[in-house]
Amino acid sequence: MSDDPVVVVGAGLAGLSCAVALRDAGVAVRVLEAADGVGGRVRSDRIDGFTLDRGFQVTLTAYPEMHRQFDLDALDLRAFDPGALVWRDSRGSTVSDPFRRPLTVASTVAAPIGGPFDKARIALLRARLRRVHPAQLLRGDDVTTAEALTEAGFSDTIVDRFFRALVGGIQLDPGLSDSRRAFDVIFRMLSDGDSAVPAAGMGAISDQLAARLPAGTVELGRRVASTSPSSVRTDDGHEIAACAVVVATEGPAAVDLLGLPPVASKAAGCVHFAADEAPSDTRCVILDGTGRGPVLNVAVMSNVAPSYAPPGRHLVTAALPGAADGDLERIARTQLRGWWGGAVDRWEHLATYRIPHGQPGQSPPFSPKRSVALADGRFVCGDHRDTASIQGALFSGRRCAAEVAVSLGLDASPSAVGPAVDA
Repeated sequence: MSDDPVVVVGAGLAGLSCAVALRDAGVAVRVLEAADGVGGRVRSDRIDGFTLDRGFQVTLTAYPEMHRQFDLDALDLRAFDPGALVWRDSRGSTVSDPFRRPLTVASTVAAPIGGPFDKARIALLRARLRRVHPAQLLRGDDVTTAEALTEAGFSDTIVDRFFRALVGGIQLDPGLSDSRRAFDVIFRMLSDGDSAVPAAGMGAISDQLAARLPAGTVELGRRVASTSPSSVRTDDGHEIAACAVVVATEGPAAVDLLGLPPVASKAAGCVHFAADEAPSDTRCVILDGTGRGPVLNVAVMSNVAPSYAPPGRHLVTAALPGAADGDLERIARTQLRGWWGGAVDRWEHLATYRIPHGQPGQSPPFSPKRSVALADGRFVCGDHRDTASIQGALFSGRRCAAEVAVSLGLDASPSAVGPAVDA
């Protein structure tokens, strides 16, 4: 084997996961990251005592890779309450999982999101998906999410008032045009566990992975201009020799570096506000019950994780799936003023994040677990090679490490890089 290291391009979740697995297998690694910090799209900023995630993000505690790759106690996860508060006609209605929160049955039945048969079908959908291993859900018949919901008997009312905002927030797909396979897996994960954020912000997930690498492994501010199977060239003209090259950037950048087929991008906007009084005491995500948006999800993050805001203040986060252009602060205030009145005008604007590539597209027929070993000897990982999720990014990085280990003639057994079993 060459004495040169494996060079991983990109220190997002996939690149860090790959690098950690390779180091655990005894392989020397260099990680080159163009930005000024690790995490890619999963980063957090501190502004005036507030913790601001770069976009409205959560992790799902049912993701197998979260348990496999992290010290969850150290992350100090703070969970949202199951379900959602659906805002419509100037009031909120709690729609929860009665199997996990029996006391919410009455409010869920009364919520104006659809008829009793719609709500019964949610329970049936939950039961059906929980009977099947998640990996099998990714192999089922595929149509769009909208078609799948219609086939399951859901009315237009519940689709417009509940599913568009729910799926829009999680999968950045308010049009419900993505694969039902991806939707089925996410709905299963929501049924099995909690939506949560680390007390220190979503960036703590990336930081914990990076901390498992020796000091100096990750080199920040190193933008890569081109790659070959045995080297990378940085923007400043330096050539770095490698025994293997892994491109672990987000999809569009990987396309440019590797000449891959185009990766569709789903955009998102996010506006963070500081408020002296919380507009709601809920620990649920608040959904736009009209399905029109453009703000489809709101969260009072300080209700869920008090550490997100300084004492006596509150952090209100508005998510705009599909909207990354325009005056997002004004757009969000205008819509939320219709929910909570003039108090919204007194909120302090903290930051706006515009994310042109929030997630890769997952149009049907959607085939996850795409090859991470390219025919020319280079490797690639990221959520565009698996499911568009934290789970997908982490799993993609770990299975890419296994492929690299095989190419180097090393042990790729579970003891080396872990079992390559998707969920």
